Amino acid sequence: MTASPTYYRDKALRSLGDLAPCSPVLHKLLATLSDEDVSFIQLAEIIEKDTVLAGNVLRLVNSALYGRRGTISSVRHAISLIGLVKLRNMAMTLSLAAMWHRTAPEGWSAVRFNLHATAVAIIADLVAQRIPVVYPEGAFAAGLLHDIGLLLVVTALPEEFRQIRRRYLDGGGTLEECEREVLGISHAELSAAALAAWNMPEPIQKAVRRQGHTPVAAGPELPLSRLLEVADRVAEAEGWTVLEMIQPPECSARAILAEIGAGHCVAALLEEFHAEFEPIRSFF
Repeated sequence: MTASPTYYRDKALRSLGDLAPCSPVLHKLLATLSDEDVSFIQLAEIIEKDTVLAGNVLRLVNSALYGRRGTISSVRHAISLIGLVKLRNMAMTLSLAAMWHRTAPEGWSAVRFNLHATAVAIIADLVAQRIPVVYPEGAFAAGLLHDIGLLLVVTALPEEFRQIRRRYLDGGGTLEECEREVLGISHAELSAAALAAWNMPEPIQKAVRRQGHTPVAAGPELPLSRLLEVADRVAEAEGWTVLEMIQPPECSARAILAEIGAGHCVAALLEEFHAEFEPIRSFF
């Protein structure tokens, strides 16, 4: 007898607490996404409470990413140089990556998952800096967290993940279609449910839930869900797929970005993407 989508959803969400013990520091970093008035001092104090995180943030800031070595010795100094938002993005990436390493079934790589999530987050953020986007301040976090539902499937439902993988490799349709065949629910919907459990801002929850299902925008601002879809495809075009079995799209990053009117800035965007992405790869 096949279990219901509600059964799978609830079982996956129960594993959220086992995924990683979300540190108090990470909880506070995520909470600042809903606080438009978070201050320079508040953010520094949050990061400084976690010695390992603070050390890794400083190591990253002192890397080739900013052309400095051994010159930045405090989190507050780092914030003053690169900005509160960028430093928070770094801290969230490093904190979440530490959560997401675990033993998993064949076909799953925590390193690949982390690299894909980080690539999508950086690309989404860079696009949001260049063209009008609805809720641009949520672009990085939405990209970083957009596939957490897939991680929950792997964690809580490994046998079902194996079935999904077999269907996909046998030509059973898209990943989402295979998920619905097996679970009756997609990993995007699970991602949104997980973000609701974490009290993430509603625009991020909605964007993650609707990724891949946003009509072509007619308004002046690109929907955040459409931005996620584009950033995901650009990351795949650059070789950073979330699962090894997923093939990169045939079209180029330039062609994908041209769909949303960002083709003119693709060279600068990809150059900045690689400058941010390459130093952080060593942490995974």
